[in-house]
Amino acid sequence: MAGRCLLALVAGGLILVAALPLPAPARPPVDPWKVSVAKAVEYLRTAQNEDGSWGPKPQNRGITGVVVTGLLRTGMNPDDEPAAKGIKFIESLVNVKEGHIAGNDNPIQVNYVTSINIMALEAAHKADKYKTVIGNAAKYLKSYQWDEDTGNKNQDSDYYGGAGYAGGKSRPDLSNTAFFLEALKSAGAPKDDPAFQKALVFVSRCQNFASEHNKAAWAKKNNDGSFIYTGANGGENRHSADTKTDMTGYGSMTYAGIKSMIYCGVGKDDPRMKMALSWIKKNYTLDSNPGMVGANSQRGLYYYYHTFAKTMDALGMDQFEDAKGNKHDWRADLTAALRKRQQPDGRWSNENKAWMESDPTLDTAYALMSLAYSKPK
Repeated sequence: MAGRCLLALVAGGLILVAALPLPAPARPPVDPWKVSVAKAVEYLRTAQNEDGSWGPKPQNRGITGVVVTGLLRTGMNPDDEPAAKGIKFIESLVNVKEGHIAGNDNPIQVNYVTSINIMALEAAHKADKYKTVIGNAAKYLKSYQWDEDTGNKNQDSDYYGGAGYAGGKSRPDLSNTAFFLEALKSAGAPKDDPAFQKALVFVSRCQNFASEHNKAAWAKKNNDGSFIYTGANGGENRHSADTKTDMTGYGSMTYAGIKSMIYCGVGKDDPRMKMALSWIKKNYTLDSNPGMVGANSQRGLYYYYHTFAKTMDALGMDQFEDAKGNKHDWRADLTAALRKRQQPDGRWSNENKAWMESDPTLDTAYALMSLAYSKPK
């Protein structure tokens, strides 16, 4: 009898337990990086032109390369749309006769466009298919670097070693030269390639650091290690309306200068690098393009973000310590800064429309490229 009661109690307990609701399965934590990338990719799908490009003509030749590189480096398969359509458009820009990847007419910004399209094709990881195209494009870029064979410029010239918008036909600047160097690196140019050492001469002459590497009078004025737009023509800047006398350095160019010096083999113990790192330690921020003040604080913001990300990655730092001793997880900081500015439809758009950042496809491409380097480890 007692045994029957016990069985009944046990059975009743089992029924009661079975009737209780099961706890809901734990939801996996939200990955803000993945969410931001997914939203950006969806926006870029909707913004793609019929021909596979992004942006208005003729700027679409370069914007497409930035988009494709960002898509591939954040994980998209090169055979999936929209990357495949974008790559096909880039293939249509290959100039077999000249060697560049900027079209068969009279392309504008041939250095920028060819450089970024080299990066895009390299990111596709189809070496057998694009090896010749990338090699020819790199050869083209090097043939137009300012040196003894281009316009008879020797090392005494402040053009020497730099790259400009139209190769050897236009005044060189640090932005073009930084893209040029990254393209050569992507193309597999060896570290001892003379193009890197020539470029280092030019890059060093864009730094606010009076030394044997930069003897320009303006370098002594600030002498803080920052970089300006160009040391050519006695020095020209894009910091303010006064392009000839205001040689104050700013973030996007200073990070471009550091990255370029790294590609050219400059180590952290070099005085030029020490000075440059000192400047970014004092000016670590993702709220603005540092060095740009007042109404210009957001000028070139997304260009700055992607240059910041590439430079931090090239420095090999997971944490960056600023001048006050504060340690920053720069990847998390950058992802948070981008997430804060991302619009509901996935795009980014700079209210300061300077330097082509009036086009949300370019801003979004820069942002996606930035996220490619800020993926949590």
